[in-house]
Amino acid sequence: MVVFGGCILIQKFVMKKINVTKAGLIAMSALLVFTGIGHFVYTPGMVMMLPPLIPFKYLVIIATGAFEILAGITLLIPRLQKLTSVCLIIFFVLIFPANIYAALHKVNLQTATLDGQGPGFLWLRIPLQIIFIGWTWYFGYLSEKK
Repeated sequence: MVVFGGCILIQKFVMKKINVTKAGLIAMSALLVFTGIGHFVYTPGMVMMLPPLIPFKYLVIIATGAFEILAGITLLIPRLQKLTSVCLIIFFVLIFPANIYAALHKVNLQTATLDGQGPGFLWLRIPLQIIFIGWTWYFGYLSEKK
């Protein structure tokens, strides 16, 4: 929200014209790049978030981190925006079980320990995941390219 608001303010005072769609895309892009980098910084904790049935956990974490960074970039390329948005929505749905698993097992991804927030974390994460999906759908898929 800070990036979104900052983009709106910059547009208003510097460019004298507000483009809410562009601000929404930049905000999601920043979120994706930031969280993608987290996959490389907190790899051991992220690996712990994956259920046992997922093979090649380290590779999955690195690949999904790279995907998030790439998606953050391609979301800002008008001709790739809709395809990226669809891929991101699918991605957000697919990663949600890992968030449930991590919450149930109290995974602390930053310290790679089992002293995380636990199931209470899902009360925040579920609405947040819905917001990410809606945000991506609205700004990346439905909005006209400007």
